[in-house]
Amino acid sequence: MANLTMVTGFLLTGFPNTRELQVLHATLFLLINLVALMGNLLIFTLISLDEHLHSPMYFFLKNLSFLDLCLISTTLHKSITNSLSHCNSISFMGCVLQFFLVIFFAESELSFLTMMSYDRYVAICQPLHYEVIMTKGTCVKMATVSWLNGGLLGALYSGSTFTLPFCGSREIQQFFCDVPALLRISCSETHIAVDFTMAFGFGLGIACFICITVSYSHIFSTVLKIPTTEGRSKAFSTCLAHLIVLTVFITTSAIVYLKPPQESDSVLDMLLSIIYTVVPPTMNPVIYSLRNKDIKSSLRKLIAWKYLS
Repeated sequence: MANLTMVTGFLLTGFPNTRELQVLHATLFLLINLVALMGNLLIFTLISLDEHLHSPMYFFLKNLSFLDLCLISTTLHKSITNSLSHCNSISFMGCVLQFFLVIFFAESELSFLTMMSYDRYVAICQPLHYEVIMTKGTCVKMATVSWLNGGLLGALYSGSTFTLPFCGSREIQQFFCDVPALLRISCSETHIAVDFTMAFGFGLGIACFICITVSYSHIFSTVLKIPTTEGRSKAFSTCLAHLIVLTVFITTSAIVYLKPPQESDSVLDMLLSIIYTVVPPTMNPVIYSLRNKDIKSSLRKLIAWKYLS
């Protein structure tokens, strides 16, 4: 049995080798990447420059935009480069780093979404206590916990996965280094550490989902008391859009991660992985910010300032 140290790299073969299809997928990924990068970078910049947006809500949103930038860049950039260069290779350390960063950013983002739902719960359901509860120190501590959650899960996943022996094929049937695809090419039939980490990760995910659902259920009950139809519809549309994207993220990732490796369909797994790694970073700017009147006002001021200067 070959030792892990003998593995020097892998091949990312998630897409067909046909040159035309590779160029097509690279073009689509590039367009999606540009849209996500521009949306999240715009939000991050506006919140950083406009002092009127220096509130707990936008503090969390700024962190979320940064995470979205990092997550989509980690997965798509390598895939686009490989397709255009007609080279599918990725070094062993490059795979480890990409693997760690994907888990790190995804878990941190889920934690921040939970913190944001709690922030909105306090703002809508307990407005008189908002400034007392959501202080600057509290927000920093919540953000730190979110980042640490992502780092811890990323380290656990990386350590448990890359200590497995890879003595067979080096071809990863995926467009980035992901757990199920790596388990399929491992020559180890038992991976207790990976299963434990997976259970721990999905336990955190389900806990976050329950917290978000509970927060929004209280928000919905409060919003129903709003006398204006416009106010109710705006709040419902934002909350429902958030829950839909979150549900899609958790459901698709659960389908891919919880199936036994030998029963996995590489094509289906790849399509589902595109949904849980690409859709949230692309949709979050639309859901949380580009429909927000404060963000629009800040954008108009920035454009006017640039024009006048």
